[in-house]
Amino acid sequence: MNVPTMAEMMAQGKQPEVLFWVGSAGSYDDRAKKITKAFVKILHKANVDFAVLGTEESSTGDAAKRVGNEFLFQMQAMTNIEILNAYEVKKIVTCDPHSFNTLKNEYPELGGKYEVYHHTQFIKQLIDEGRLSINGTMNNERVTFHDPCYLGRANDEYESPRALIKRLGVNLVEMKRNKNRALCCGAGGAQMFKEPEKGDMDINILRTKDALATQPKIIATGCPYCNTMMTDGVKFHEKEEEIQVKDIAELIAEAENL
Repeated sequence: MNVPTMAEMMAQGKQPEVLFWVGSAGSYDDRAKKITKAFVKILHKANVDFAVLGTEESSTGDAAKRVGNEFLFQMQAMTNIEILNAYEVKKIVTCDPHSFNTLKNEYPELGGKYEVYHHTQFIKQLIDEGRLSINGTMNNERVTFHDPCYLGRANDEYESPRALIKRLGVNLVEMKRNKNRALCCGAGGAQMFKEPEKGDMDINILRTKDALATQPKIIATGCPYCNTMMTDGVKFHEKEEEIQVKDIAELIAEAENL
């Protein structure tokens, strides 16, 4: 997809405008890779000069920190910070709110100070600057948006994703629990990687029930982990033939025929 690495850019004596932090899900999970590719297509359309770390990128350490392994988190963070600082990275964008939160709020005290954006914030910025336009061609389809915890409650960002969704020409229908009252998808705090404890409720099934109550055609997400959990919830409710779960970047890429 014509995506250069930081090493390749630096070898040419170039410093990209922004580093795209792909994240673990966006790199390895087959479903999340589609979100990565959609966002890259948007960056290309807007003529953004960007690069990735490639094989030099490691986990931010978010999952390790959430389960209480501070030592492992700091090991992973310090390794990443050393690489980022060596490349003199100033601005980072990521499709993963977990990486966004960790890079933005937890790396500074370890010496990693960067301007960090969630991909919905960055896309909105591109539109506001006149570098990207979105056609509202979705024929008033019913869409509901699930707020990622690490974008919403943790970082108080609710408007950028909604502003983008509204530009697509859809009927945005809010769930009863939305914004700072939104229910978690169930993947946060490293819960993504384990089965529920005995007696625990499957949060993703409950959250998907909130979404289904809006009678949507599409459940929009802004996080690869939320995407997985909501997709599983839709399958549990046997609605996969009727309802799609799509990242906002995918919706934009499809609307623009990228």
